[in-house]
Amino acid sequence: MAQSKAAADAAAPAAHGYEFFGPPGAFGISFGLPLLVYIFTFTCNDISGCPAPSLLDPRSLSLDQLKIEVGWPHDGLWGLASWKATGAVLAYYLLSLILYRVLPATEVDGTVLSSGGRLKYRMNTFYSSTATLAALAAGTVAQGAEFPVWVFISDNYLQILTASVGISYAIATFVYVRSFGVKRGNNELRELAAGGCTGNLLYDWFIGRELNPRVTIPLIGEVDLKEWCELRPGMMGWIILNCSWCAQQYRNFGYVTDSIIFITVVQALYVVDSWWFEPAILTTIDITTDGFGMMLAFGDLVWVPFVYSMQTRYLSVHPLSLGPAGLAGTISLIGLGFMIFRSANSQKNAFRTNHNDPAVAHLKYIETKTGSKLLITGWWGIARHINYLGDWIQAWPYSLPTGVAGYQILAAGANAASQGAFVMKDGREVVPGNARGWAIPITYFYIVYFAVLLIHRERRDDEKCHRKYGEDWEKYKKIVRWRIIPGIY
Repeated sequence: MAQSKAAADAAAPAAHGYEFFGPPGAFGISFGLPLLVYIFTFTCNDISGCPAPSLLDPRSLSLDQLKIEVGWPHDGLWGLASWKATGAVLAYYLLSLILYRVLPATEVDGTVLSSGGRLKYRMNTFYSSTATLAALAAGTVAQGAEFPVWVFISDNYLQILTASVGISYAIATFVYVRSFGVKRGNNELRELAAGGCTGNLLYDWFIGRELNPRVTIPLIGEVDLKEWCELRPGMMGWIILNCSWCAQQYRNFGYVTDSIIFITVVQALYVVDSWWFEPAILTTIDITTDGFGMMLAFGDLVWVPFVYSMQTRYLSVHPLSLGPAGLAGTISLIGLGFMIFRSANSQKNAFRTNHNDPAVAHLKYIETKTGSKLLITGWWGIARHINYLGDWIQAWPYSLPTGVAGYQILAAGANAASQGAFVMKDGREVVPGNARGWAIPITYFYIVYFAVLLIHRERRDDEKCHRKYGEDWEKYKKIVRWRIIPGIY
């Protein structure tokens, strides 16, 4: 045991302090965020409203009544999970792994590791994901909104969520335990993350000890768990959940609105863009710096698909329409954000690949003592993370179609088709009622969360670059003053 500990200590890189407020923050995120996803799921529902009526009148609030309004399972906590949903999620993961292995792929070198070597990555996310989407599209053409996949997701959403949370916990625990097998000087290019070797079990499990954990699966071969989770199950799940809510809206009302179609399409384009430019992920902080632990496993497999699809879930019950003017405005806004995001990232990647490329040869830069070149003109001369601004602008059109969010669901026959009500096929009416505006913290949560995420990422990157470049980084910051938003931040 002592020898194993000594070997692990020898393999560990120099730590650089806690992030996310250390162990208390790690505990809060690891167990608080899953709880938040469940709160969103129950608070905004297709049984009583969004939010549930009792939450708007705390004086008459009772636990039994609230359980009825939010659709709490009859089996209590056991009802949050099911073997059927868990098996379906595992089958979905297995399908993704099989497609990863059997479809054509390109092999790409990762960035240089601290040991001097480079990992090779098998990349075919675009092909495997589009094959899955094609199969789902064929099923939808054949069976419409009643396609069993869409119905299954709607009927078992809560249990699918629980299965995904459990899988993320299991993966985080597996890679944490396995990371103690990393040895200095190994020929497998296994390394520990600089921030994940504090010695605190909870924090290291959360942040991730091993930088790029890989496993060899029978008949599948070697899989880089972090890169695979980043772009495959969760990102694909995001599109699938959006499509399932489009089908649910049709089953509820007999039509599909422009707002839910718009969100589904633009978010799908955002995801497909990441698949098409898959090699670009190898230069992100997630791959180059962060270990793979609970933070990334939960973020990739639960947070992205279930939280990012909240707007389409909302619209599946409250079918607001944008209209021509609203649609034109949201398309223009997302086009602006995407243009900034993609142009900036493409410029960076082109410069890193070959700074003599005619497309970027005119750009000015400063060269650091490490040999790295930092751009001070072009997109990256405007702000140090101008791509984050484009990313954040794209977040707004995801939430704006929900309007002044909030609705109540009235029993069939309770009212004679209230003005402005949306009547479901089963006769129930969906009206803003007293809930109008109270669901804004839910449907617009993504915008606030994403801003916090991007600011935090920028701060982490600033600290990393300061450690790496020293006084050259301070010189660079005097030239490129703004962090994300020119003139503001």
